[in-house]
Amino acid sequence: MTTTAPAPAAPVADPTPPPPPARRRRRRPTAGRVLGWAVLAVLVLATLFPFYWMLRTALSTNAALPGGAADPVPVGLSAEGFRRALGLASVEESLADGGSGASMDFPRYLLNSVVVATLVTVCQVFFSAMAAYAFARLRWPGRDAVYAVFLAGLMVPTVFTLLPNFLLVRDLGLLDTLPGIALPTMLMTPFAVFFLRQFFAGISVEVEEAAKLDGAGRFRTFFTVVLPMASPAVATLAVLTYITAWNDYLWPLLVSQSDGSRVLTLALGIFRAQAPQSAPDWAGLMAATLLAALPMLLLFLAFAKRIVNSIGFTGIK
Repeated sequence: MTTTAPAPAAPVADPTPPPPPARRRRRRPTAGRVLGWAVLAVLVLATLFPFYWMLRTALSTNAALPGGAADPVPVGLSAEGFRRALGLASVEESLADGGSGASMDFPRYLLNSVVVATLVTVCQVFFSAMAAYAFARLRWPGRDAVYAVFLAGLMVPTVFTLLPNFLLVRDLGLLDTLPGIALPTMLMTPFAVFFLRQFFAGISVEVEEAAKLDGAGRFRTFFTVVLPMASPAVATLAVLTYITAWNDYLWPLLVSQSDGSRVLTLALGIFRAQAPQSAPDWAGLMAATLLAALPMLLLFLAFAKRIVNSIGFTGIK
């Protein structure tokens, strides 16, 4: 005689609904938090105000600016300042709009700045990375003494190196050329070597030893293992170097003598000085300044998160 086990009873649904998810309790604003946000808002406004005022002046006309110097909006709304900055306005159009009759060959100066900044950034980051790795990993006589000399270079004011660099560039026949403008900072700088050396020193030695066991030499380990791991620091240094090279003014002023090697920062000063008998073309000057700063603003915004994360790095453990 066979017996069949009774079928299990179906579970009875609980008539009570599930409790609602707990709401995240909001933190009550304290006086310190409110004060901190207020200070932060003031700093943000103080940082953005110059850019707004440049845009406001660039969209104004020179003839209307004296009468509305305190107006928060453009006075006599016009885009002629940007046309003069880009070299698209004739002398008659510039004078009719209250300008000085001067214009800029903006595309040429922009190209010169891009060439110089790119040349400085690529070469400086590449050579500084190799020097920093040599200081961080290689063992050779006098390494610490040479590194101390590099660090001492951080205390030398830039103005002290202008004359020796000028004589060197002149003797090399590179005056009034783009390589002559880029040469003094094209190889390496003490800050770049120090910055990358600190990061390389924090990379685990076991990673390089594993690459060595796989048959990788020193150069292959550096280019295929160390550099990819140090990409945040390298990218941060590249952005900072590019911005510094882009904004340089004094050295290009000494070396450049014609439009063929004139960069944007130098062209802005010349554009302002082209009206010695009248007031400067403020609308055109602010338009040109805004256009010159725009590439750096976009570059910084694109890499802002990486820069913030890499400035206070402690290395890879």
